[in-house]
Amino acid sequence: MDVPRVLDYGIADVSAIYEGPGGALWELLMGELIHCEGEHSTRLLAERAGLRPGQLVLDVCSALGGPARLLATEFGVTVTGLDATPHMVNEANRRTAQAGLSDRVTFRHGNALDMPFKRESFDVVWGEDAWCYVTDKHRLLREVARVLRRGGTVAFTDWVQTAEIPNEQMDALCGFMAFPYLETIPGYVRLLECVGMRVREAESLSEGFTACMRSYQAELEGRLRPIVVQEYGEELYEGVLNGVRIWRRAAEEGKVGRGRFLATKPE
Repeated sequence: MDVPRVLDYGIADVSAIYEGPGGALWELLMGELIHCEGEHSTRLLAERAGLRPGQLVLDVCSALGGPARLLATEFGVTVTGLDATPHMVNEANRRTAQAGLSDRVTFRHGNALDMPFKRESFDVVWGEDAWCYVTDKHRLLREVARVLRRGGTVAFTDWVQTAEIPNEQMDALCGFMAFPYLETIPGYVRLLECVGMRVREAESLSEGFTACMRSYQAELEGRLRPIVVQEYGEELYEGVLNGVRIWRRAAEEGKVGRGRFLATKPE
């Protein structure tokens, strides 16, 4: 595939979505973890990453903090979440305090392209289905490599492009989600290697991604329709349903999917 066109979506656009109805709608569809396959996906990624009690984990683009709280509770790690949307940071901290986990899980506002942490601060850098919002993924991974300790692990999942997509269709896909562009699985491997990481795993999860899109569409057309229409109106409901249909169709065509990546920073 050619070098991707980068569309004009950035932090302000993403923040506007997640501070408005968009964040609430995604939570309705996905739960508070806000990613495909929910807790199962988080646990599997944690197991593949070999998380151990006492490790320091950085969750980049941490949203409402659902994964961070699960990791602290079930794997005994201490998690710092970083997110560019103030509402998400505040809500994540509120929910964490409510869960009695503030001693092990904290969230702060910041930019993934200029992380407010010293080099080699974390044992693991983590992300789930969120780096697709980042405009410069090479710079993101340079920052990941900088804050990761030697011998540490980067573990993440993300939405990816899996085949050629016409510009008009790509504009519709990325426009609905406010993605600047979609990386590919080979593209992420190249970027990880470019910043000095040793890639251990780069696996397609696209079959499950397609199933998720079908499920989201079915939920919107069924159980969630009256809830969304009553809360946000018919026009917004139709816009969201159309966007999910576009993604479901592209997934079924084998053009978009999801990947899981694990890499190690050399000692």
